[in-house]
Amino acid sequence: MNVQLKTTLYKSPVGELILGDFNNQLCLCDWRYRKMRQEVDTRILKGLNAEFIEQPTALLAETQKQLAAYFNKKLTVFDLPLLFVGTDFQQSVWKALQQIEYGKTMTYLGLSKQLNNPKAIRAVASANGANAISIIVPCHRIIGSNQELVGYAGGLSSKKRLLELEQGNQLELF
Repeated sequence: MNVQLKTTLYKSPVGELILGDFNNQLCLCDWRYRKMRQEVDTRILKGLNAEFIEQPTALLAETQKQLAAYFNKKLTVFDLPLLFVGTDFQQSVWKALQQIEYGKTMTYLGLSKQLNNPKAIRAVASANGANAISIIVPCHRIIGSNQELVGYAGGLSSKKRLLELEQGNQLELF
């Protein structure tokens, strides 16, 4: 029998998220309705040799509490134990994303340079898109070199609203 990855749903003001707790580490905070839903779930379940079970946990409750504080502009840095499931390269990208400060943005090229691999823009973009811990690992803070909003698993309208929230612009979340 596989180990259990406990999940719950969270209805954020910008879209529904699936939260996942594996051994008291958050490994999933991802958009319920996204193009790569099955690929992301398969990667995580295979990587952890686990199966999904919908069950609340203390970590999932704390994650919901911190997300609510974030959406209410009372939290700018998350403090949760994270578990990344992916290749070493993907994990390096996800860790670099965590260094982008609240309210700031960076381009794919800038992120590639930060990783000392300026020619890896496409690989960085691909890893960014494979991020399974959205918002907490802020892939929404990555924009195109022309300062345009580009690709986002939660959709460009969600990305725009997250950036507006962080940059202090007024928006109707509730």
